[in-house]
Amino acid sequence: MPPATPDAALTSATASPQQAAPDAQGGVVLAPVAEMPPKRPRAPARERTIGTKVAGQPAFVLHSYPYKETSLIIDLFTRDFGRVALIAKGAKRPHSQLRGVLQTFQPLSSSWVGKSELRTLTDAEWVGGMLPLEKTALLCGFYLNELLVKLLARDDAHPALFDHYVSTLNQLAHNEPATIVLRKFERALLKETGVAADLGRCTSTRAPVQADVTYVVDPERGPRPERASDPWPRVAGKTLLDMEREDYQDAATQSQSKQLMRFLVAHHLNGAPLNTRQILVDLSQL
Repeated sequence: MPPATPDAALTSATASPQQAAPDAQGGVVLAPVAEMPPKRPRAPARERTIGTKVAGQPAFVLHSYPYKETSLIIDLFTRDFGRVALIAKGAKRPHSQLRGVLQTFQPLSSSWVGKSELRTLTDAEWVGGMLPLEKTALLCGFYLNELLVKLLARDDAHPALFDHYVSTLNQLAHNEPATIVLRKFERALLKETGVAADLGRCTSTRAPVQADVTYVVDPERGPRPERASDPWPRVAGKTLLDMEREDYQDAATQSQSKQLMRFLVAHHLNGAPLNTRQILVDLSQL
């Protein structure tokens, strides 16, 4: 049997945003996740793969919510089909084999049938091989899931991002620094959705970014030297170059990259709040 995870794993999202709060047992009940439509056209569309039957597809549950009396609708992140919506019939019944399997952050082998956008789950098996997330790492995992639900279109394959997601969960489970792990994932997600600019080159001059110059990052175009009237976060050129190299060892780079990525993610979400981020911010202020 897979390791037990909080009940929030099966109740993490619906379409009505609410404030998250601790439950009576000290766990975390996450607010529902509202699915966001794409803000603007993304990268050239990949071939959509809506088939009649899929078997043995690597997947993770991003969120689920009740459907009728005994079933669930689940949002799966799959390696070869992207984010797909499935009905898990009878999954809420006490003796359902799916009841203990459809947990977040557990690697699954999934199968389904159907041609419509909402297909039918026929099988899901836990394949193991990953440590469970605990404490702050668990909240970071829910943050990743909320980003994926809100920024990824359905039925659009992102195999490289799927592999990055698996790697990120493993890093969090092994207690690697969350501030670094999350920045790398946020950047990878924006690249995969086609909205991440080259941080190593100035958009106004096309010259390489200089480490000793202060910049702002236009969310639609990329870095340029700061102006007095700019409302956007100021970032040292060294921070931008470090982010391009995925080198977050410098404390100033960690601090500035966090503010920059918070700004860029908020822009591409049309300013919609991220409930899990607010929990993490609140905990960091304790």
